[in-house]
Amino acid sequence: MLLSTSTPGAAAHDESHGPTHPGPLYATVTDPSGKLSLQTFGRPDGKDMVFRISGSVYANVEGNSLDPAIRHGQKLFNIEGYNIRRLYRVPDTNQLYQLSREIVFYTDPADPQRVLREWTNPIDGKTYPVVPINNDTVNFGPFPITPSYAGPPLQQLHDETLWTSDIGVRTNFAATLGERFGLTGGVYAAQEMFDFSVDQREVAARTKPGVPYGAMKTKISWARTSPWAPFMCLPESDVRGQLTYHARSWSLGSYGQIEPWLRAEVEANHPLYQAAPAEPGPSENSWTSFYNKQLGKGTTTWAGWCAANGRA
Repeated sequence: MLLSTSTPGAAAHDESHGPTHPGPLYATVTDPSGKLSLQTFGRPDGKDMVFRISGSVYANVEGNSLDPAIRHGQKLFNIEGYNIRRLYRVPDTNQLYQLSREIVFYTDPADPQRVLREWTNPIDGKTYPVVPINNDTVNFGPFPITPSYAGPPLQQLHDETLWTSDIGVRTNFAATLGERFGLTGGVYAAQEMFDFSVDQREVAARTKPGVPYGAMKTKISWARTSPWAPFMCLPESDVRGQLTYHARSWSLGSYGQIEPWLRAEVEANHPLYQAAPAEPGPSENSWTSFYNKQLGKGTTTWAGWCAANGRA
């Protein structure tokens, strides 16, 4: 369903929505790929939306060298969580941000709804607290919005429109944080791969002139290959292997549409993640979040955290 709150020729600044509302800027975009990609960043009507995330995490071990402690291809965890996001306009500009928070729990490999509180490292035999992915905030932008704004190239596969985003990530934490995390050279190196798909009928409805109401019905396939998670206390430089994440994600119109069991976990232990941020701020990833929250922004080291938290 479409609720047109402006027209393509409307002025970019619309006081009726407030200076940070994204709708008037969104309405100027004419390229279909631009309209679709913006609707994955957030709802054009300015309200919160959710990408629910569900999948599994596997060990990727060269030569199966850690067998039998950790087999190559072994499922180590399920993951269940979400990213809650919205579009934010920098007042009196044509600049948009995607503002979001992300909470993803590592859950029992045999029971996706049982959140893991601890994990036994089979290499050193110690039990460590499981730290969920809890990134506050995960921001993208600002990026300019003009009528010619375009997204990635679109492909037609049967009755769906598809586009991809493959990202090679490399961050030198030894240089930026002064913390090596047991990573080879202190460098985090990973690969993230996304496929976005939207039904053709949804595409037709949500690329018309005006500002669509609600969240676009989007499906995402996501895969990531990255070093051992920091709570696992497995130094990549000494313990050869990586994690492979394989998950799917789907859009929800609001936090209230998340399953009750997951909302109960968030509200009991991570209440901040019930809403997207109200304004731009420093962005986190899984490793900087661990550095900020578990290592006290460098008041202790990763090796020190592992030594203090590992229980024989």
